[in-house]
Amino acid sequence: MQIRPFADADWAAVWAIVRDVVREQETFPYDPGMTEAQARQTWIETPPGLTVVAVDNGTIVGTAKMGANRSGPGSHVSTASFMVAADARGRGVGSELCRYALDWAKDAGYAGMQFNAVVESNHAAVKLYERNGFTVIGTVPRAFTHPTQGRVGLHIMYHEF
Repeated sequence: MQIRPFADADWAAVWAIVRDVVREQETFPYDPGMTEAQARQTWIETPPGLTVVAVDNGTIVGTAKMGANRSGPGSHVSTASFMVAADARGRGVGSELCRYALDWAKDAGYAGMQFNAVVESNHAAVKLYERNGFTVIGTVPRAFTHPTQGRVGLHIMYHEF
């Protein structure tokens, strides 16, 4: 698997992943009615941030975006988000994207990485992040409406470098 910076020609494949993940309403607090234009504006980071794609056998199977979590006095802490195509889940794509984002943030001089809204019922993601050094530092109770589990919490997770 190769992880490389996003190129404009990748958008159709990235949009398909973003669209499907958002419409599932299980892991991201984005509006499921998000348009393609809104998705592109939300997902594609501009420098100094970065959007990448994970490519396996010539097919884009995942994507990530990373950058500062906040501006100004909070700009020393990074953040990242990851999406994996449904047919590529469980194959280590998310793990590779997470490691890439962590390395990018460390190399860029950030002091840590914060995830602002990890759906607590997304057990695979929570375990993946914990394996990579993140800790749940708080949970907002019932802050996410899951389509089958009802209202579940959103974790705030942090990894200090």
